Amino acid sequence: MTLSRRNKTSMTNIIWLLQELIQLYSFVLIIYALLSWFPGARDSKLGQLINNLAEPYISFFDSFIPSLGGISFNVVIGLLVLQLAQRGLTIFY
Repeated sequence: MTLSRRNKTSMTNIIWLLQELIQLYSFVLIIYALLSWFPGARDSKLGQLINNLAEPYISFFDSFIPSLGGISFNVVIGLLVLQLAQRGLTIFY
């Protein structure tokens, strides 16, 4: 196996891993949004874990996108940004 072919294989594996991590984090954000529908759901162990994983990313969008009528669209925007990043990885390699 030549060096360039080995580098291409390892780069493909890294791109695949990044895409899988983006997909997994997207599921975390969806669960985060669903937990807001149930009172006290974020107080459970799972809710606290999801909150700790999602809140740093979601809070980044708070400064750009204000909530409208008490409804925050930050999760939707966060998911769109993740999908754009995932598609960018596909185009990149």
